[in-house]
Amino acid sequence: MTDSPVPSFELLAAQLLEDPDLDVSVTATGLHVHGRLFAYLDGTDLALDLPVDRAEDLVSREVAESVPAGRSEPKGAWVRIADAEDWPELASESHQFVGEPAVGRDS
Repeated sequence: MTDSPVPSFELLAAQLLEDPDLDVSVTATGLHVHGRLFAYLDGTDLALDLPVDRAEDLVSREVAESVPAGRSEPKGAWVRIADAEDWPELASESHQFVGEPAVGRDS
């Protein structure tokens, strides 16, 4: 029997919320930046919206699995990460990617 992923997800959310420079909010659906979903708990895995090239690299190295976009319109590609040790780094990448202003707009 595996341990519940909820404590790992709650720790990740708390870490992201501690940083005053990050515009992160936590809702029932997951972690958001500027109102856009960038990460959520998917069973025992963390699902993240990452740049397509980065997502494909992680999938090819078997660090992640592809996830069909269903929760929100992805900015890049959704992947699922099983290893909670990888969650903080990849969630930070997802936060930065999804939180970037659109091209031609001020931040």
